[in-house]
Amino acid sequence: MKRSSLSLRLLKRLFPSRFLLAKLTNLPIIGPVMDKVFFKEDDLIYIPKEIELDIDVGLHDNIVLPSKLVEYYIEEADYHWVMDFCICRESNGCEDHPIELGCLFLGEAARDIDSSLGREVTEKEALEHVEKCREAGLVHLIGRNELDSVWLDVRPGEKLMTVCNCCNCCCLWKMIPDLSPSVSSKIKRLPGLEVEVDDNCVGCGKCVDICFIDAVYIEDGKAVVTGECRGCGRCVEVCPEGALEIRLTEEDYFERSVQSLDSVLDV
Repeated sequence: MKRSSLSLRLLKRLFPSRFLLAKLTNLPIIGPVMDKVFFKEDDLIYIPKEIELDIDVGLHDNIVLPSKLVEYYIEEADYHWVMDFCICRESNGCEDHPIELGCLFLGEAARDIDSSLGREVTEKEALEHVEKCREAGLVHLIGRNELDSVWLDVRPGEKLMTVCNCCNCCCLWKMIPDLSPSVSSKIKRLPGLEVEVDDNCVGCGKCVDICFIDAVYIEDGKAVVTGECRGCGRCVEVCPEGALEIRLTEEDYFERSVQSLDSVLDV
């Protein structure tokens, strides 16, 4: 049996305990070792759903589509590989989102992924895959994830880019609040992205319920978005009052994102 198959079985068994395992990253000695083995040089950016973001810096039509960052790397990569299932949703028995819409892996290292887990796809098929994921309400998380290199048993890590397609209920990174700051800081929002609450908020709590990392709470009858927000945009979509706004304050968010990812990846 291939190592990746054994790792998959282990991951599925450990998935319910991921929050407890995440807390271990806060311990002396154990935490730094886990960081080095599973999160070395990680740099992951959440991409808001396919929604329009207002930018107050004078762009032509004041609108950007963050998913262009995902499409940029699909077009840049020489190799594209789609997993036939989402390990998080399958492990969690998800009933609300498609389990068959798995991660997209880009780069030379993806050539060595166990063929029983998925398939090589063309650039066109990769673009169609991420579009289908967005239509299903999933949120992209893009970047370098050393954990994927480990369990997939592929190297080098800088030659493997992960494009996760996450739901709010099963995402591995729901464990962010339990991770050490040194690890959780590697999972980021887009540069210059802000989520704000206006006076239309009635404190219904729908944004609190949808937030996958507990970055929103209600205080004095109004939602408060904390600095832990990763800018996934789900709270904006579910607000019945339209009281949450997601916007970019920096025109060069795209260039800064590419510069950050290119510093740890070569696909």
